Amino acid sequence: MKRSLSLCLLAAACAQVLPAHALEFPDKVLFVNAQTGTARGDGSMQKPLKDLQKAIDKAEPGTTICVAEGNYLGKLDQGFITVDKYVTIRGGYNSAFTELDFTKYLTTIRPTPQQAGTCANHPVLELNITGNAAGTAVIEGLMLDKGQMNNYNAPNPANEASGTPEGCETGMLLLPGRGGSGGTTGGATVEQKLLGGTCEGHVAIRRCAFANGSNFGISLGCKSGTVEISDCVFAANRMAACEVRGMNADLTKCSCDFHHNTVLFTWCREKTMEDMGYGFRFMTGLHARVHHNIFGCSNLAALDRGHTQNNRADEEVRETSAHHNLFFLNKADLSLPSGGGKWLFVPAARFEEAEQLKEYEGNMELPAGPYADALRAAIDPAYLNGFCKLSVRGTQEYNPGSAANEIRRALGLDQRGTETTRVSMYANRYPFSAVPRLFGVLPEYGARK
Repeated sequence: MKRSLSLCLLAAACAQVLPAHALEFPDKVLFVNAQTGTARGDGSMQKPLKDLQKAIDKAEPGTTICVAEGNYLGKLDQGFITVDKYVTIRGGYNSAFTELDFTKYLTTIRPTPQQAGTCANHPVLELNITGNAAGTAVIEGLMLDKGQMNNYNAPNPANEASGTPEGCETGMLLLPGRGGSGGTTGGATVEQKLLGGTCEGHVAIRRCAFANGSNFGISLGCKSGTVEISDCVFAANRMAACEVRGMNADLTKCSCDFHHNTVLFTWCREKTMEDMGYGFRFMTGLHARVHHNIFGCSNLAALDRGHTQNNRADEEVRETSAHHNLFFLNKADLSLPSGGGKWLFVPAARFEEAEQLKEYEGNMELPAGPYADALRAAIDPAYLNGFCKLSVRGTQEYNPGSAANEIRRALGLDQRGTETTRVSMYANRYPFSAVPRLFGVLPEYGARK
């Protein structure tokens, strides 16, 4: 597939890196390098720290922590990192700190199977940033991924039960307590977010990636202030890619701005594909604006506006907007409560009719042409092809002569049958090597470089 000339020029501009003399560092700065740093370093460029968690613990509020390429697994490689100060964490530097390009010099938090037993009670990146309503914290240029740690069926397209589309890295995701079919790969699926916690003040999450989250990409509580999430990529997350909820009795104290993000392949809670599977959820307790994003391949809905305030007066003043977003291959672009027990699914072309949206202009389905070609070239082809052919098939079986039913009959209990759900794909691992390609695909929508 060929991109248009304008897209090619944009990609070339995005690929440029700053020359060494152009990089400027603030007065309060710490340097972290997984390759050349040491546990006893002082955090200078000449003696960087090795552990990102140690740099956070050492930092004063207002410090910028510059992080070189490498994989960071927290204190003694426990598999998670906690941020509890108003600092800026900026990944994407080369080892010498002379270039900054977060899609080239990957700064990752990617736990492995070895961390499954030490990070089960924590998100991969946990924010506990509170105490200063005027404070600012920035998370920038970090790539979070649980694809190595999650448990999947071993890839076997010939075995229908494995849920493996041709060319995918793994079979379907196996939830905790679920057995595999024909062997497994990975480690243990841990029911924790990629990024979670509580924040206060202004928190900006920029130019980050959230891939293969087994339980939300981002799930964050806001006590007061603004959460801004921009230029991020979300790929193959379960339940929801992002939700931010207000935690203040006065909902005007909290807001969320979710813009210029690329959100792809958000999977339902279970392989039966019946609930969850949202790109962005408008949660209660805050105002929220969602704009200039790409939402594609959501199992249930790209946007969910199903939650309402308990207090009708609060609901009337609550402001939620979705404008100038691009949608494709979602079961629904927007889900609303219907009052009849099922969700009301709304396509982008009819957002004007959704009274819950204050701003609704400019939303559209992906048009054929250069935009579609550019996205198709950037998305992993095997994963996209498998999703487009996704099938769910249920079978029921009743055997009156089974040992279980013989016992139940003798005890005067009801007879039982079995129900089996076969899916061709469910939350399979998205290849991490393909995630950086999802930045800077389109000039007006999605994650920019």
